[in-house]
Amino acid sequence: MIYDFDKISYREGTNCAKYDERIKKFGTDDVIPLWIADMDFATAKPITDAIKARAEQEIFGYVSRPDEYFDSLCRWQKKRNNWDIDKELLSFSVGVVPALAALIRQLSEIGDEILIQTPVYPEFYDIVEAADRKVLASRLVEKDGAWSIDYTDFENKLKRHPKAFILCNPQNPTGHPWSREELTKMGELCIKYGVTVISDEIHADLMLWGNKHIPMASISREFAANTITCTAISKTFNLAGLQAASVIFNNQEEKAKFEKLWHSLEIHRNNSFSLVASIAAYNEGEEWLEQLLKYLEDNMKFIHSYCKKYIPKIKPNIPECTYLVWIDCRELGLTDEELNEFMIKKAKIGLNAGNGFDRDLTGFMRLNAACPRSILEKALDQLKDAVNNL
Repeated sequence: MIYDFDKISYREGTNCAKYDERIKKFGTDDVIPLWIADMDFATAKPITDAIKARAEQEIFGYVSRPDEYFDSLCRWQKKRNNWDIDKELLSFSVGVVPALAALIRQLSEIGDEILIQTPVYPEFYDIVEAADRKVLASRLVEKDGAWSIDYTDFENKLKRHPKAFILCNPQNPTGHPWSREELTKMGELCIKYGVTVISDEIHADLMLWGNKHIPMASISREFAANTITCTAISKTFNLAGLQAASVIFNNQEEKAKFEKLWHSLEIHRNNSFSLVASIAAYNEGEEWLEQLLKYLEDNMKFIHSYCKKYIPKIKPNIPECTYLVWIDCRELGLTDEELNEFMIKKAKIGLNAGNGFDRDLTGFMRLNAACPRSILEKALDQLKDAVNNL
């Protein structure tokens, strides 16, 4: 079927974080929310059909996870990424970030260092510090809007023997899909210094322009033995509110430790809806996803051409993956505080401040482009007027 991504879905008053937390996030609800990473698109019809059918059963007791739950993920990874997964090494989590937080505690002790690459998803900072561990950051190098690895700095940080390296694959916020060469070099260095890789691959299915995702653990048996991978349907199919993710372990011992924690908290079952939604997404969601990716590509081209023509001081990248745009606003000459206030009060758009992704980086913002084009056009018109009046 043909999906209509131009359709406006009115989400205010539905307990939607993206819209109903605007006052909490921005101090006002008079902003177009282009921040938190969920999409203003209805999900695939097979998923909603599966949820509706489950709702019609009218009993929502404890659910048992069938073999098909993980089988569908294994088939998806094989088809999309040519990755053969040992189903016996798969485990459930209520989300990728909770899984990352648990793995940090599992692999390290209080006071230990955890390596990340910045700019990166701000929760990487938060979960490390909340666990009383120390963030060890290796900044990516920016040149002409492209971001790459500083291998000398990366290796020097590994020489400090952090207990784990959290890899963002693909990279958020820069929208870069790591190449086999880049992953291989990082993976070899991590093995050389005995550092376990925790690979956050939550955006793996959102590959644009024909780019292909390469799971770190798929490269070799040696890499698989040193990598724990976290993935989910949440970003791909806009299902974050159902709270379900999968963790692909490298051995049974680490899997057992992880599951012991969740069992001790009695958090080890799917809810009724995440169970059927996950299976439907992996088995029947591909048609919707392919149409989504084309719409996102057109959104990215629209943003880039609009800014180039009307707001040349604002320089959005053209991401190779994800639906997140990393925007260079340095030519506005504003401090981070001034930039954030300018976006909220003058442009009246709600973005993610760039210094959340790297605490020493200034002049950047992140924009969520996963919305109908008419919303983007209105937001960019407001931004153009604000810049012209600056």
